[in-house]
Amino acid sequence: MPGMRQRPDFSTDDDADGGTRVALTGPLIVARIGDIDKRLRALAGPVATIDLSGLTAIDTVGAWVVWRLARDNDAQLTGASDEATRLIDAVSESKGTSRLTPERPPALTRALATLGETVIGWGQGTLAGLGFLGQVILAVRDVVREPRRFRGKALIHQMELVGVNSLGIIAMMSFLVGIVIAQQGAVQLQQFGAEILTVNLTGRIALRELGILMTAIMVAGRSGSAFAAQIGTMKLTEEIDAMRTIGVSPMVALVLPRVLAAVLMMPLLGFVAALIAIVGGATISVMTLDIPFFTFLRRIQEVVPQRDLWVGVLKAPVFGLIVALTGCHQGMQVSGNSEEVGTRTTQAVVQAIFTVIVLDAFFAVFFSKIGWI
Repeated sequence: MPGMRQRPDFSTDDDADGGTRVALTGPLIVARIGDIDKRLRALAGPVATIDLSGLTAIDTVGAWVVWRLARDNDAQLTGASDEATRLIDAVSESKGTSRLTPERPPALTRALATLGETVIGWGQGTLAGLGFLGQVILAVRDVVREPRRFRGKALIHQMELVGVNSLGIIAMMSFLVGIVIAQQGAVQLQQFGAEILTVNLTGRIALRELGILMTAIMVAGRSGSAFAAQIGTMKLTEEIDAMRTIGVSPMVALVLPRVLAAVLMMPLLGFVAALIAIVGGATISVMTLDIPFFTFLRRIQEVVPQRDLWVGVLKAPVFGLIVALTGCHQGMQVSGNSEEVGTRTTQAVVQAIFTVIVLDAFFAVFFSKIGWI
């Protein structure tokens, strides 16, 4: 319409009561409103009357401009069409009854609400994790019934990724941890003339606790995150839905090989990590305590009970199961967009490390109660 192409304008003259009369003309709509709002607010003197008879069109934005001008000047509206009256009334009712910003609750209420949401989230996450564990158990049952459904090559591939490929970084980390344990322990024990007990300290901590714990943390950061990212990307690209369509179970094809690989490789990695930590302790003892390297290793056999080795070996499969389950579960939860992959990968690493440390504390109390100390 030709009239819609022009911009709205206004003129002013003196009202009969001595105030200013503003006559609006043209289409007062958002697409054509321009700077008329600024010009209306810059008017000198109070506005007594607003004449709307010259308007060719009006929308909600135009109604808001008219309503605010009338409110600020306590002006009367004249010549308004039915549409203009209806819009201005709606704007005035909205402005009078609603709040633009909700009232912020007190700090204590916000803190309790956040705490409650966190606890509920933990509970829901625990139930979801147990449900996922149940799905893995059902997948194992299906494989036992039909062994040909299991992909042996996938298991070997995942064992290589989880175990062989991570052996270098785990060995280096364990060697440095062994050096730190021996060096710091020697500094403290020298105060009592018992630096020879550094051998006991290094051997027992490496075999019983730090060897398997540090290995689990490294596997969580390396393999657990990879599980979440790989499965999450497949979920996002609908590859998992395609597998279900052709009759392939994602739990059997994707999750089970990763879980078994982590469970099988974790004891081996933990044992190797403990041995290399002991080697690290022996190396630093040669330089700081004048204890010969092979004497240190022979002393380890004498002072470290065999049950310390079994404690680490028994904890290792449980930690591997937790890391793999957490990574695969978070990967299967991916939906929406690619940002979700990063979010779920981060959650997988954090949850796996947290759960492993909590379980390690539980195992420490448990083995202490049964006398394995």
